[in-house]
Amino acid sequence: MKKRNKLTATLLALGLAASLIACGGGAGSSGSTGSTGSSGGTGSGSNTPPSISGVADASVEAGSEFDALAGITATDAEDGDLTGMIVIDATPSLDFKNGKATPETAGEYELTYAVTDKGGLTAQEYATLTVTKKTGEAVVYKEFDFSTKEVTDNHGWEFKCGGKGDAKAELKEGSYVVDVVSPGEGDGDVQLVKAGFKVQKADYRIRVWAKSTAETYAHLLARDESAEEFSTFGGAFNLKIGPEIAPLDLMFTSPGEGSAELLFNLGKITPNPDEPDDTTPENFTVTIDKIEISEITGEETLTPTFTGDFSGEKDLTVEAGDGAEASVSGAGEVKIDAYPADGGVWSIKANIGLGDTVIEEGGKYFFRFKIAGEAAQGGECLVESASQYDACRVNFAAFSVDGTEETEVSGIFTADREVTDPVIRLQIGNPSEGVTKNTLTIKDVEFGTVEGDKDVKKTIEAFMAFGPGTENAANPDTPWMTFNGTDEDNERGVGTIWTKDGSFFYRIDNGGTVDWHNKLICGIGGNPLTLESDSYYTVEITAKATKDVSCGVFLNPQGGWDPRFSESMDLTTEEKTFTYNTTDTFITDMDFELLFQFGSEATAQLGEVTVEITNLTIYQMKVM
Repeated sequence: MKKRNKLTATLLALGLAASLIACGGGAGSSGSTGSTGSSGGTGSGSNTPPSISGVADASVEAGSEFDALAGITATDAEDGDLTGMIVIDATPSLDFKNGKATPETAGEYELTYAVTDKGGLTAQEYATLTVTKKTGEAVVYKEFDFSTKEVTDNHGWEFKCGGKGDAKAELKEGSYVVDVVSPGEGDGDVQLVKAGFKVQKADYRIRVWAKSTAETYAHLLARDESAEEFSTFGGAFNLKIGPEIAPLDLMFTSPGEGSAELLFNLGKITPNPDEPDDTTPENFTVTIDKIEISEITGEETLTPTFTGDFSGEKDLTVEAGDGAEASVSGAGEVKIDAYPADGGVWSIKANIGLGDTVIEEGGKYFFRFKIAGEAAQGGECLVESASQYDACRVNFAAFSVDGTEETEVSGIFTADREVTDPVIRLQIGNPSEGVTKNTLTIKDVEFGTVEGDKDVKKTIEAFMAFGPGTENAANPDTPWMTFNGTDEDNERGVGTIWTKDGSFFYRIDNGGTVDWHNKLICGIGGNPLTLESDSYYTVEITAKATKDVSCGVFLNPQGGWDPRFSESMDLTTEEKTFTYNTTDTFITDMDFELLFQFGSEATAQLGEVTVEITNLTIYQMKVM
């Protein structure tokens, strides 16, 4: 049911009683006016207001009878059942007879349910009636075939096993999976190799997102292929791989044009010869979701123009809504006494003022600050207008703290508009699991300009068989991909997708703290989900998950944000079927994306969770 201002009979009763006392009046006094009436009914002056239950938003087809009282009851402590006394009003007007009406015109109708007890106290509830156009029978418009053969791509990373190593590797379940029986006697006895990697005068970062069933080590090297003897541009050694997916990084610099052989070595590694037991184990499996390759050219200079010390009145302010309670409790301290019972990440806002800073359109800027929390906290980190909020926003990112260590949050952006009253706004309304209160401490704030032409070109080599850059990308039966928060260098959000035995799987290996950190998308780029005009649609999804997990489900037109439905889906280990309906029609055929957004504080704490979709069918009801 849509949120709207509700008349609370209790407050009205208290206000009326105070008014009568002030006037010297009593029950039935001529000073009593309005729908609340007197406090009579028992003669004791303790009349309680009635209540209405069962009111909810509804939908009906034009020309069909709507029973507004179905499932609705009204009761009163003194007068008992008042259901027969309920009065219904609609805007635009509808002709109700015995609680029933037959709307002929499609659109939305705001309904008001009201009931008054014998003492004159009134209760009201509200709902929206959506009247849809007359349609034909529902027919299957699109049923996704999850038995489609996957076309996989190793992106040039070849598996090699030599010496006394005993291992195998394959692309499966959306990842590159290496099963090691024995690591051999040297680090190169088990490895993934990408030969002929072209380099120029630039800095490079190779980032491997990996996890292992047993803690082990890896070496990540960039061998200079032009050197006669073994020589490297750089290497990262004794990189630990644990049970949770995490990045393994190699940074190196190429002085000019050439080629490198990238080596990810998983064979025998003993970091400290004095501790021979601390070494690569036997019998483990390494899973790699993606490898990111960044080429960095040019240089840039960061010049601070504002440094915050929180000595001013507007250096840090806090806004709280949706029942949350938060305040500034000290220099740079945001004290959260209560999180919202119903709301979102936007329910609590901490605004870091930037003094007299003016952001110019086309300018390049940076920000950085340190933040720590008494408990884990994640949220959005925005640069936007203090007064206009997202209507004048120039940067959108995320942040998280783990409740144990101080974290630096930073970013660089180019402004697409002018902002005369900018703030760094932290939206922090969602708590971590079990957290009811928190204190965040912010310090060392810097904001300034960026000069130079530093350019970062990032390539993501994901091993799932769907999405842009794969042979499946143009197949209308496989318009799937995931978006991960880490794809844009946020701290969290990693996942992958695949099909197997007629089901579609989405595994979240690293949960993000905001919804778009873990996003599953149906309808990508040049392969959209196209829906025809003059029709209503029902999307039916049958799914389950290895752990209880929730997500938002949105049917959104490509190229903007205007969801035609925005709902939630609560998955459990038991398979369930969910249905979502559009409530308006389109003038022309439209391209959509069906979004499943899983990221949240709760998801971030789940660990690995896999969603299985066994059916996704779209039904069409054409307007008659």
